[in-house]
Amino acid sequence: MKRRRVKITGVGPVTPAGIGREAFWEGILEPVSRVRPYRKLEDELGPFVAAYIDRFDIGRFVDRKKLPHGGAARHTLFALAGAVLALADAGLSVEEASEKAAAVFTGTSVMDFEGITRGTQSVFNRGVRGVQPRLIFSTHVASIATTVVSALGLQAKTMAVQSSCCGGLDAIGFAAEAIASGEIDLAICGGTESPLFKHPLLELRGAGLTPPTSERASEIGRPFDLWRTTGVVAEGACMVVLEPEESPRKGLSWVRGYAYAQDENGDLCGGLGVAIRHALANAQLRPRDVEVINAWGPGHRIIDAAEVRALAGIFQEGLEEVPAVSIKGAVGNALAAAPAIQVASAVLAQAEGVIPPTVNWRHPDPECALNLSGLPRVVAHDVTLIDSHGLSGMNSSMVLERCT
Repeated sequence: MKRRRVKITGVGPVTPAGIGREAFWEGILEPVSRVRPYRKLEDELGPFVAAYIDRFDIGRFVDRKKLPHGGAARHTLFALAGAVLALADAGLSVEEASEKAAAVFTGTSVMDFEGITRGTQSVFNRGVRGVQPRLIFSTHVASIATTVVSALGLQAKTMAVQSSCCGGLDAIGFAAEAIASGEIDLAICGGTESPLFKHPLLELRGAGLTPPTSERASEIGRPFDLWRTTGVVAEGACMVVLEPEESPRKGLSWVRGYAYAQDENGDLCGGLGVAIRHALANAQLRPRDVEVINAWGPGHRIIDAAEVRALAGIFQEGLEEVPAVSIKGAVGNALAAAPAIQVASAVLAQAEGVIPPTVNWRHPDPECALNLSGLPRVVAHDVTLIDSHGLSGMNSSMVLERCT
């Protein structure tokens, strides 16, 4: 069978900057950080900051009676909302989607630690009487996609990806390959994450991956800025609808190329350079064809610089000519959901001809010589490179091209 081109026909962002296509796009264009002190944990654990979603109500998106008995984890509810939004954005009903060979691919980095912790505490306090059998079904990442399918009444197969912070991009990349090969005709795919509980926040803070203070919280996340320290953890999700080229629905962007690669021998982001090269080769494009870089840029002093070294190895002296952006100063790092949210921002940037700001970038760092701006930029563009990097040396890259 001839390989098919794959297009994104709908996006469903669920983020601290806004929920749904219009709200998210409006929010991401504001040069404003959604990072705030996070005060939902015990005071004795110390200060936390995060980018989080206020007043999230799954009842806005699906009948609560459709949810599993006993409820579902927060990251599952985010994915479910994102799927509903993405289908609506594509102009698809559940019935129409079920008529196709469909699949749901989700990427998530961490399990439902809140559910696991509370379940463990219940057994500790009450013994066998405190056992909560539903947790074995609801806390693992595979339950996210299956819950989306069951709650929507969708006829589709499922796949869960747990590749650290690259999970959301990998889910989209794997789904695109399944459509290109003819295995499926429609995918709802992306990433979701809700890590804002004492575990893993305590461990992330101890590892230096989220700040030890909540002072001037909105200024902490500073991607590629000279005075950056570390990234800020966030929650959220983004699901997108993928379809083959023959679909009658208008495409937003083509998925031109995708690849993943592992760091080797302690070479931080070394695998990112490999992933970028392979994604460009898969897209049959050269570095000079890339018009915008949607960077990983978590705001971490070491990781940001390593990403720029990887990019410099690809673009050479032309790197500073390519407009670049990191949205993590605005919405934080939602782990495996983060690159899927990047995909939504890149798709909408292509459609509107506007590059969102890199919030809190004010002082250029010679080690991060990228073409950045703290304000939105009107730049018509067709080809965008998306980076992602995760713990354990995982890296993924994707090339999107605007549908015309």
